[in-house]
Amino acid sequence: MLIDVLLGLQWGDEGKGKIVDYLASNYDIICRFQGGPNAGHTIVIDGRKHVLHTIPSGVFRENVVNVIGNGVVIDPIVLAKELRSLKEIGVDTSQIYLARKAHLILPTHRYLDAASEASKGKAKIGSTLRGIGPTYMDKTGRNGLRVGDLDQNDFRKRYDNLKEKHLKLSKIYPEVDFDIEKEESLWFESIEEMNSLKRIDNSYFIQEAISEGKSILAEGAQGSMLDIDYGTYPFVTSSNTLTAGVCVGLGVSPKKIGNVYGISKSYCTRVGSGPFPTELDDETGEKLRKEGKEFGATTGRPRRTGWIDLPQLKYTVMLNGVDHLCITKMDILNTFETIKVATKYEIDGNLTEQVPYELNDELIKPVYESLQGWNQNINHLKDYNLLPDETKNYIYFLESYLGVPVSMISTGPEREALMIR
Repeated sequence: MLIDVLLGLQWGDEGKGKIVDYLASNYDIICRFQGGPNAGHTIVIDGRKHVLHTIPSGVFRENVVNVIGNGVVIDPIVLAKELRSLKEIGVDTSQIYLARKAHLILPTHRYLDAASEASKGKAKIGSTLRGIGPTYMDKTGRNGLRVGDLDQNDFRKRYDNLKEKHLKLSKIYPEVDFDIEKEESLWFESIEEMNSLKRIDNSYFIQEAISEGKSILAEGAQGSMLDIDYGTYPFVTSSNTLTAGVCVGLGVSPKKIGNVYGISKSYCTRVGSGPFPTELDDETGEKLRKEGKEFGATTGRPRRTGWIDLPQLKYTVMLNGVDHLCITKMDILNTFETIKVATKYEIDGNLTEQVPYELNDELIKPVYESLQGWNQNINHLKDYNLLPDETKNYIYFLESYLGVPVSMISTGPEREALMIR
């Protein structure tokens, strides 16, 4: 068996949680392979909204093992809160496994994150202030603490040494409102709750599962345009969000990667700072935000909105080796008479379909094609043949440009509002 991958193709918030939840019943194991509690995967079941930050989105399906892989950075406070919330609604958390090599987010990581962002003024990158960046910095700087270190006799000493390093570093930043003692007390209390999870040697666990013929789905967080190497740097996250990230995030060979599912909204959004070529700072953009309820599941911040950007999507389809596309929030376009689709960029008078090296400094003018809207409610339709011709034309246009079939279409937030082709 090979590991299938599902990930976002834009700047995050594409609706990955819902699609993973839907597909999870077809898999034995669901694995998060990167990111941390900056993720906010939203799932609506029987009208109730659930937001997962660290735990994989297969947790609501019975008999599915959910693995938090070694590429994930973990805040025990957030994880303990998630565990409590799941237990309160009767979800079995005994099938959630935690990789020993996953790194821990300390309270002082969050403190550094807040102080660093505050010091940047107008140059802020739009951090979620969850301590993700500082934790990955300690990981690559070989200073970090991992889940497995909790079992070591000198853990508290190592914790205190890292904390002291953070406090010294924080002196270069302006002061921010952060109660370290309070957060530290809660952190250690949360460690005790986190200890209820089974810890695994991730790479061996996954390899054994593959050998036994178990089916596995790797669940990405954030989006491909936030990848630390290939995203809109420096306005990116601190991990590799692409298919390649599965290999290091779970400890598997590239030969073990199977089908890749890429998720995109029918339009485009972005949270925080950074380039966004098709952004609409007008009534149309506000309508997209209102109709799509575009506010961050993790931060609550209003998302920036714009038309779908096909050169950007073609770029991330290429980077990820996408086999199947899933288009979410098709229903949000129900009331638009005309739908625009960016097919090229104009840069210094030249047309291109390629994403330039430096999106941040280039004066990019998107070139649009206009498609006829369908002006009717398609919510909860499950038969592709029942879609209006204009909706089918829109899907066909995307498939023709991107060279990948659209296998799933989401027409509402609920678990059941998904069309399979």
